[in-house]
Amino acid sequence: MTFDIAVMQVFNGVSLFTILLLMAIGLAIVFGLMGVINMAHGELMALGSYVTYLTAMAFSKFAPQWMGVYLFAAIALAFAATFAFGYLLERGFVRFFYNRPLDTLLATWGLSLILQQAYRSIFGAQEVSVPLPQWLSGAWEPVAGIQLPISRIFIIGLTIAVAVGVYLLLNRTRWGLKVRAVTQNRAMSEAVGIDTQRLDALTFALGAGLAGIAGCVFTMIGSTNPGTGQLYIVDSFIVVVFGGVQSLIGTVLSGFAIAQSQTTLEYLMSGSMARVTILLLVIVVLYFRPNGLFATRSRS
Repeated sequence: MTFDIAVMQVFNGVSLFTILLLMAIGLAIVFGLMGVINMAHGELMALGSYVTYLTAMAFSKFAPQWMGVYLFAAIALAFAATFAFGYLLERGFVRFFYNRPLDTLLATWGLSLILQQAYRSIFGAQEVSVPLPQWLSGAWEPVAGIQLPISRIFIIGLTIAVAVGVYLLLNRTRWGLKVRAVTQNRAMSEAVGIDTQRLDALTFALGAGLAGIAGCVFTMIGSTNPGTGQLYIVDSFIVVVFGGVQSLIGTVLSGFAIAQSQTTLEYLMSGSMARVTILLLVIVVLYFRPNGLFATRSRS
């Protein structure tokens, strides 16, 4: 493998890592706090993609002169829409399945099928795409022979900003302190006056909002269809479990390792064999480290 190809493979791995990380952070927060296996998380990502599509269509029709900055409005709207939907979803549906892992898994899987059909009915089965702002087109060529798409660089920067923001929210704010307290000991947190039900709803909504941002980012690298969310849900769960469900840093490192391994193996073998190899490696690691590589110690 030449140096140019190696650099491009690393960059492609980082590009895949950004989508996985945005999806996995939301899953890790919800799974770590509430123990909820949300199989509809991919459809929340698709919702963010469709909100981005609608935003692009609205700007192109009513404010074409602002198409260069529509993406920033789309990111905010995708987060807001999925955050609100996630809050309502937790209050009206998910909270009835707490402490029933199998029921939660089946219920959210059924919800994912319902949402897929809803998207199919509203937007059609065909794929939809959004225009890329002019300033994101083209590529940056740091040295001769190596071209890095500007859109991917923007995605990486956005992901870093989101990850840092979530880290600061969880580790430098009073709300984050409550989240960590409930994660470690829910009964004691309730005893000292923390409203765990409201905290659960807001945390689930935050996870949904992060999935919405992932959906917005996805529109920059691919087209959206009703089954878009299913492309990343399994890989995102693998990232969360592999890194440790209560470790944000573990989720980041796990996502990076899996994304880089997958892109490298896909270069050396077929895509399906690469995924099988990654899954086998994860199984072997979890056999020796069942709580994940970077799991934190917690009280029950």
